[in-house]
Amino acid sequence: MAGYDAESGGAGRGLDGLPVMALSVRESCRLDADGVIETLRPHEAAGYLAREPHLIVSRPAAARRLNLSEFQAFDLLELYAFVRPARYCLPTLGGLMKALSLDLPVATLEDQCMAMRAVAERLLAEAGSEIWRYRAGAERVASMMARAGWAWGPMVMGAVRRFPDHSRDDGLRVWTALPEWEDMGPPPPPGDDPVDPASSESRLAELLGDASETREGQRRFAAAATHSFRPREMEGGPNMQILEAGTGTGKTLGYIAPASLWAETNGAPVWLSTFTKNLQRQLDQELSRLYPDPVRKARKAVIRKGRENYACLLNIEETLTAVMQRGALPLGGGADRDSVLMGLVVRWARFTRDGDMIGGDFPSWLGAHFGAARIAGLTDRRGECLYAACQHYRRCYIERAARKARHADLVVANHALTIAQAANRYGDPDLPKRLVFDEGHHLFDAADSAFAVALTGLEGAELRRWIRGKESGGATRARGLRNRIEELIADDADAKALLDGVLEAARVLPSDGWASRVAGAAAMTRFETFLMEVRAVVLARANNVEFGLAVEAGVATPPPALLSAAGQLAEALSGLARPMVALAASLLARLDEDADILETGDRGRLEVAARSLKLRAEMVKSWTEMLLSLGGTVPDIFVDWFELDRVDGRERDVGMRRHFIDPTKPLADMVFTPAHGVLVTSATLRDRAADKDGDGWAGVDLRSGAKHLPVVSRRLAVPSPFDYAAQTRVIVVNDVNRMDAAQVASAYRELFLASGGGGLGLFTAIKRLKATWDKIAGPMEEAGLPLYAQHVDPIDTATLVDIFRDDPHACLLGTDAVRDGVDVPGESLRLLVLDRVPWPRPTLLHKARRDAFGGTAYDDMQTRMKLAQGFGRLIRRAGDRGVFVILDARTPTRLLEGLPEGVVAERLGLAAAIASVREFFGR
Repeated sequence: MAGYDAESGGAGRGLDGLPVMALSVRESCRLDADGVIETLRPHEAAGYLAREPHLIVSRPAAARRLNLSEFQAFDLLELYAFVRPARYCLPTLGGLMKALSLDLPVATLEDQCMAMRAVAERLLAEAGSEIWRYRAGAERVASMMARAGWAWGPMVMGAVRRFPDHSRDDGLRVWTALPEWEDMGPPPPPGDDPVDPASSESRLAELLGDASETREGQRRFAAAATHSFRPREMEGGPNMQILEAGTGTGKTLGYIAPASLWAETNGAPVWLSTFTKNLQRQLDQELSRLYPDPVRKARKAVIRKGRENYACLLNIEETLTAVMQRGALPLGGGADRDSVLMGLVVRWARFTRDGDMIGGDFPSWLGAHFGAARIAGLTDRRGECLYAACQHYRRCYIERAARKARHADLVVANHALTIAQAANRYGDPDLPKRLVFDEGHHLFDAADSAFAVALTGLEGAELRRWIRGKESGGATRARGLRNRIEELIADDADAKALLDGVLEAARVLPSDGWASRVAGAAAMTRFETFLMEVRAVVLARANNVEFGLAVEAGVATPPPALLSAAGQLAEALSGLARPMVALAASLLARLDEDADILETGDRGRLEVAARSLKLRAEMVKSWTEMLLSLGGTVPDIFVDWFELDRVDGRERDVGMRRHFIDPTKPLADMVFTPAHGVLVTSATLRDRAADKDGDGWAGVDLRSGAKHLPVVSRRLAVPSPFDYAAQTRVIVVNDVNRMDAAQVASAYRELFLASGGGGLGLFTAIKRLKATWDKIAGPMEEAGLPLYAQHVDPIDTATLVDIFRDDPHACLLGTDAVRDGVDVPGESLRLLVLDRVPWPRPTLLHKARRDAFGGTAYDDMQTRMKLAQGFGRLIRRAGDRGVFVILDARTPTRLLEGLPEGVVAERLGLAAAIASVREFFGR
């Protein structure tokens, strides 16, 4: 490819001289520079792309489909990300056309080639327009990307130079263009006035508007939810309301109504917590009803996530500096992908709403283009923030969001952040006192993750990096503890000595390359020796080692070598925890002793550093307790085990794990008890089939943590308004051999064809998902039904669901993560097929809980809930219709009792099931 000429503004061919390539599973179409159309087989298409850059959509998708390694291309998605930064777009040709308001035929591959050229023309014309809203800094960034070999560089430079940016904006130093946040005074103490049911119903009516129909269930929900927004009557006893609201009830607005009233009346935020990023996004959309003015909404409603989700400006600056120092590539060379990525990142960083790179307005599909790890490295995923010592502190996205949250009315968070904040800041009077947990059926799992302890190689290496920072070569920007606090303790000899002690003691933790040393029996530290002995025990005792999956072993009767290694590591970890605790105490003492001279920024840094040290010291103490319990008795509230984690046969982590058997106990103690009001809601909370003599609430108390509170929770179940018996059909296919991959794949293919698309296939194993995709993708595409798959398509799960939702003819294959994140109303999801009954995975943790919570009844309850949640994905609106199919003849009837009343499952052979699907959809 011709090189870039900075003086001329771009050299080489124009858009009309570019060949275009449209790809499908079995064939591709090429439109050459002379307008000649050619149909190609996969190997022929791969040859063309390897020899010459083509205009395509999604370079990673093309590489996967044609089994190509790195190659140059004019990728329309990269051009879109430059021209329209921070603007949503599905990473498909249809998504690009929709974003650009282009209505062109795309039925054939030839049509698609012509449409792709039209998309490129529109984007380049936009960049060359006098009224282009994203002009700021574009020329400088495009110049850098062109010099790095970006295929689009010369054309983009030619476009943006038609109307030069006279602001002399550097473009690359994006942090200089961002506004600084300003601190506001501390909010006054919150009021405690109640919200009454009538007021909540009135607010709900305002949100719905005059044109909306009244839904009795939604009205009852909004009235009942007010219990969580009344003054509590005893310390440690929050007003807890558990609300099961069937699909279609409208529970989101049902709790927004009383929550917004309480926040407005009492001058304090209510936290609305979800489990999936998809629901966070939906909540953000619903809040536009409450705050139609975008400026007011930005002030009143804030989305909060963990620090690891937000772009770190210092990481962006350091990465950009590193790639710039490498200089331009020789003419004719391949593109420097790091430079191209950073160009797109700084374009986004200038125009983003809130700096959220994981689930926000950052184009998540760029992870497939440039590597998800590179993008994750631009966030503060390891807690290495310098806070006020950072030159970008006053412009930091995270700090801005945190300050907005303190003065907002509604804060939309996720369960992980909400639980972590309450646990890590236990006793803090500024913590939110009113909490709403939507997707409440996930609270058990969220608490399980939050309160678990992992004494593993990855966790140990992460702690070492946090303490010691970068210790070897490579691109890591890890900033150690000394970088973060040495300036604060420069005049305190005792604190400096403690810091030196922490850094020295941390040498026991695993360092770079630990995994290969552990696997090769060449451990360098006590920690690595312990991991080496754990690995040996797991391989000796575990079942199914040969399958290349994660394997476990119990901790009973550990061999002498492992006990010896554990004892030595416990001693070393105690030696690490002591100076960490002492240093944290020293930092806190400075806050008191130097209160009259410390600047605000320094106070914040001291407080954060002390809290971070204490939290990590508590983790190290937990590790020590686990080690000392080996060979003895594990406390009966815990279950411990050894684990060797593997992915596709590759060892990823090894170590010892500890979980609460009932994680809702710490959830109740640390999160619920300090609150004044808690609302837990979901469409699927009760398991009526498990409670023959009752109404299913006993299991809800178990899974939510309500049983651990000193006050009795209030409960209400609001049924769905849908007629499931008329709108759905449930089929158990009884003649497909679930062990035969070919039979399972054929069943999926024929069922998807029978429904005409709109099919979601859920699998309990990734291997079976991939095998099915391999067998049916071609026939599906030939029938005009695009097939997408998690773990196959190089696209994140949320975006895959968006693509699936956008096309009523598409089908999608996925695992549990897809089931939990799907909200697809209308025809786009009308058929849901499970390959097997989703029994709980038989792990040592599950065995302990099974023994504690009722044996096989616990298994049945978990499986019924999964089936009910999957079934609930089908009908999202009054006009929806859908078929639920299980390809497992061994499905027990008792597991189907969790489906809505009136729904009766049919047991049919595959041929009859296919005919039934066709008949149901009138095909």
